[in-house]
Amino acid sequence: MAEKLSADRARLVELAESNRTSLSALSSMLGRNPSYLQQFVRKGSPRRLEEQDRRKLAEFFGVGEVELGADPDLARPRESDDFLAVPRLALDASAGPGAVSAEEISFDSFRFSRRWLREMGLEGADLSAIRVEGDSMEPTLRSGDEIFVDRNKRAGEGIHVVRIGDVLHVKQVQASAPGRITLISANDAYAPIELARDEVEVIGRVVWKGGRV
Repeated sequence: MAEKLSADRARLVELAESNRTSLSALSSMLGRNPSYLQQFVRKGSPRRLEEQDRRKLAEFFGVGEVELGADPDLARPRESDDFLAVPRLALDASAGPGAVSAEEISFDSFRFSRRWLREMGLEGADLSAIRVEGDSMEPTLRSGDEIFVDRNKRAGEGIHVVRIGDVLHVKQVQASAPGRITLISANDAYAPIELARDEVEVIGRVVWKGGRV
């Protein structure tokens, strides 16, 4: 019979799954052996996370340390229930020839207030942050910009991240003939690409961008 996970171990698994990351990636983020958190969850070794590890994980997920096993009387108060962690994925959406996608593991996160997300019309969005590479979407998107992709918005026209085979692109998506889709660059130096709809996987719509001035 499988061992029942303690509340803090079960909560860590739940948070990792909801943020689309893995225990090995989180272990690496902590500067630990990739199996560190897997052993903590599955074997209870260590019995408790070290304070600095627990704190870093709590900050990453935007939760209180108590949820990850801290003593309620000693834990630092939660920064705020009004902030959401948006995971940054270790892959690029190419605005040029195309970027081969890496495994979608979060290596960091942005934290935004839920109030700001509401004001931006992003409340309830399933957001991931990725970086733009290439110049085909200039001046709308520049190489190095961070973009938020809402995976809940995959239909309709607009700027989307799409996957063609193993390659990611960020393009303006436009319906063309029945069963066809056209990918358009903002930079006139790049010609539109027309493909069969089933050749293109729409990952999500680009709903926000940020970058250096």
